[in-house]
Amino acid sequence: MSHTVRAEMVASVHSVITGVGQEVAVGETLLILESMKMEIPVLAEVAGTVAEIAVVPGDVIREGDVLAIIAT
Repeated sequence: MSHTVRAEMVASVHSVITGVGQEVAVGETLLILESMKMEIPVLAEVAGTVAEIAVVPGDVIREGDVLAIIAT
């Protein structure tokens, strides 16, 4: 089973903290978005293994875009 992490707002990707294959816990930071000069952490909503990171730093994302997939 997997969980898709989606963007909640229009932003740019500031940095990616986790990598594919990394184990994450609920509340762990996956990546950091930047919007209106504010840095917004994207947190894991489920525990599991990062199966995919769909963005790279500098990408501009829209609400609903896939950011990552976590295998549970």
